[in-house]
Amino acid sequence: MDVSFTNARESVASALRADADWASLTTEQRIRSIELDGYVVIPDLLSAVQLEAIRGELARLPTTAVDYSEHQRGCSFVQWTDSPTAIRVIALPSMIKFLTMLFGDELICTSCTYGVSQPGHPGIAVHTDAQPYGSKIFGLAASAPCLVRVLYYLDDLTPERSPFKVIPRSHLSLHADANPYRRYLSHDDEVMVTCRAGSAVIINQKVFHANYPNYSDSDRRMLAIAYRPAWAGPIGEVPDHDPDRVATLPPEVRPFFRSLNTRTIEYDLPNRPDNMARHAPGISPRRWT
Repeated sequence: MDVSFTNARESVASALRADADWASLTTEQRIRSIELDGYVVIPDLLSAVQLEAIRGELARLPTTAVDYSEHQRGCSFVQWTDSPTAIRVIALPSMIKFLTMLFGDELICTSCTYGVSQPGHPGIAVHTDAQPYGSKIFGLAASAPCLVRVLYYLDDLTPERSPFKVIPRSHLSLHADANPYRRYLSHDDEVMVTCRAGSAVIINQKVFHANYPNYSDSDRRMLAIAYRPAWAGPIGEVPDHDPDRVATLPPEVRPFFRSLNTRTIEYDLPNRPDNMARHAPGISPRRWT
C-alpha cells in the first residue's frame, strides 16, 4: 500500500487555486458549476452557534483510522448517534432547497459521516465516489447512478490544513483514465479549494477529488452528507435502515431516510409510450441561465 504524501509541503503554496466568487453565484450558476465542473462551493451555511454545537457533538464520537494513516479518521452513521445539531443539518433548508432544484426529485440521504484530517495526514488519493458495479470500499451503494456529497467544513480550509482538491470536469471524460475505479496520488490539473468554516463543497460523485495533506498544527474536521434522487437506486439490494431508528430522528429529517433501495424507474419502458411530454426544463440548456 502506498502511504506517500500526495503533495510536498513546498508545492502547496504554488498549487492551482479556484478563483470563483462563490458567494455571488445564482442558483442557476451553482447548478452549472456542479454539472459542468463537477463541484460548487456554497459559503457560510452554518452559523457560529451551529458550528460550536456540531464540533462539540462530533468530538464525543469514537473515530477509526483509515488503513493508510492514523491521522485520517472517521465515524460513519452519524445519524444514529447522540448528535442532534449535526443530524438536523441533514435537513438544512437552504441546502435542501438547492438540491431539490438540482435533482427535481425527492431526496434520499444515503450516508452521514464525520471525517478528521489530523496534523500529519498525508492527503487522500484522487478518486471518485462512484463505482457503477459497487466496490469493496463502498459496497453496492456506490452503484447509484446519480448522487452528490455535501462536505460541510467545520474548520477554515487553508492551504496547509487539508484543503479540498478536485480535477474540474474530470467526470465528463470518456477516456480510460477516467475509469471510476482508478486512483491517483496527485494530478497536474488538480485545483485547491479553500473556504471558511461553515461553508459546504458539493461534489458530483463522479468527479475525481481528494484533499491535500495537513501540514498545519490543528485538525480539519468535516461533516459529509450524501444525497441522491429517488429514481437513482443502486443496481442491487443494499442493507436498509432500521425503521425503529428512523423513528427516533427529528421529524424534519425522517423524510430523507426512505428505503435505500428506492428506485423509481420504469424497466419495461416502450419505444414510444403514450402521452410523451414536449417540455422538460431540467434538460434544457436554459437551466443554467
